[in-house]
Amino acid sequence: MGKEYTPLFDNATGASEIAIGARHFGCSGAPKPMDHPHVYMEIASGGSADCPYCSTRYRHDPELAEDESRPVD
Repeated sequence: MGKEYTPLFDNATGASEIAIGARHFGCSGAPKPMDHPHVYMEIASGGSADCPYCSTRYRHDPELAEDESRPVD
């Protein structure tokens, strides 16, 4: 059985929107120790997802690797 990995992103820069390469991912808010409970979300094709804790909007960018983001955390 293969290793399952879900990338976890934070919003250290306070950006209102972050482009990510993953469709299934987690948000931790800010870097530790100021993080919020980890929330795992799914982005539909061509869509975005908003974190219910920190309101960061995540948008899928197929040009990025699964663990990459723009802006870079």
